[in-house]
Order: sequence, then structure tokens, then C-alpha cells
Amino acid sequence: MKQFFAFMKKEIIQHLRTGRMFITIAMFCLFGIMNPAIAKLTPWMLQMVSKDLEQSGMQISNMEVNALTAWTQYYKNMPIALIIFIIMFGSILTAEYEKGTLIQVITKGMKRWGILASKFFVLFALWSLGSLICCVITWGYSEYFWDNGIVKHLVFTAFCFYLFGLWLITVIIPASVFFRWNGAALLCTGAVFFIAYLVTLFPKVKEFSPACLMNTMDFMTGAADINEYTFAIGITLLCIVLNIILSIFVFNRKAIS
Repeated sequence: MKQFFAFMKKEIIQHLRTGRMFITIAMFCLFGIMNPAIAKLTPWMLQMVSKDLEQSGMQISNMEVNALTAWTQYYKNMPIALIIFIIMFGSILTAEYEKGTLIQVITKGMKRWGILASKFFVLFALWSLGSLICCVITWGYSEYFWDNGIVKHLVFTAFCFYLFGLWLITVIIPASVFFRWNGAALLCTGAVFFIAYLVTLFPKVKEFSPACLMNTMDFMTGAADINEYTFAIGITLLCIVLNIILSIFVFNRKAIS
């Protein structure tokens, strides 16, 4: 365990030195502020362009802005934040291949599973912290400007997207184990997401796809039942565990040199 914590400390220090950790926290803070800010400024922006739109034959009616508008913006911005997060940390293992540092660490007695576990734990902590920061900031401003009481199942919907993001992050790990090139690992992650998204287009099997957890906004208005997605949550949790197990299994048998 000492080696595990030592390697995890090394990962944290590396992310601090490269600025990735600060950029990640700043990004989630920015998105957290943007969600209610865009909702608050939307009527003003529409009013600014209303005259030009009227000349084009389009008429804009008065738009009601509330906490639901801010949270709708939250679920539009979080996929962007997730993509940036994956691109930033997609090289978390492939960079070790390029630098040749894995051989040095393993020869010093570090277990291979400990390397993957420490890297996953750092990604898990950063994604959890970032998601929490963005959610809390959005909630705080939405409560100040409006009332979050009209948003139903707020914690559940936020948890669903958080879990989806965690699943996609765990896809990076086996992809990085299989491929030594960062671009190949990112392409593999994108391909897995695309397949998962295609599954959601078929109503009879969409609940088998983790990507189903992206479309939970109907819960906020009470138009959908939570029980419809409990199976998807179970599948996603299972996929997260299987991704980690698969990564360790392959990494233990993979030639590093």
C-alpha cells in the first residue's frame, strides 16, 4: 500500500506541475457559473436580436427563465466539460509508455495493478470533485436567482450524468493499455461512446447502454419515472468494474518494453 500511495502522490504532483489539476477545477467552476449566467442573459440576448429577427419574418415571444432553464444549460455544458476532461487526461498511461517510466517503476517493485489503480483513483477523484463543484455552483446561483424547488429529482439526474462520465473515463484505461499511442486510445474511447449512443436509438435495448444516462432531463420536469433507468445504472456500474478488471488483466500480461 505504501507503493500505491507513493505512486498516487507522484500522479497528483505531476498534474499539479503540468497545471492540469488547476485547469480542470477552473473549467468546472467556469461551467458552473456559465449555466445560470446564460439562462439569466438569454432574454436580454433575444431582445437584442429581436428586431433583426422580426425583419426576417421571425417573431419572438416573451421567454420565461427559471431554475429549470439553468439546469437545462447544465446538461448541455457538461458533455463539453467531459470531452475536455477526457482529452486532457487521455494520455495518463500512454505518456508513461513514451517516456519509458513504467519500466523504472515496475523494476523497483511496484505492482502493475497498483499503477492502474492509482491512475484510476486520481481520475475518479478529479471527475468527482469537478462534477461536484459545477453542480454546487449551478445550484447556488439557481437558488439565488430563482428557486430550485421546481426542478424534480435534481440529485438523481446529476448522479446519472456523473456515472455516465465515470464509465467513459474508465474506458480510457483499457484503451490506454491496449494502445501505446494517445490518439489511438482517444479514438477507441470515442468509438465505444458512439456504439453506446447508437444503442440508445433503439427503444427496446436502450436501457442496456450507459449512454442512456445522458438523456435524463425528463426527470427534472417529472415527465419520466426513475425506475426506467435503474437497469441502465446497474449496467453502467457493471461496465465500470469490468473495464477496471479487464485493464488489470491485460496490463499484467502486456510487454512494457
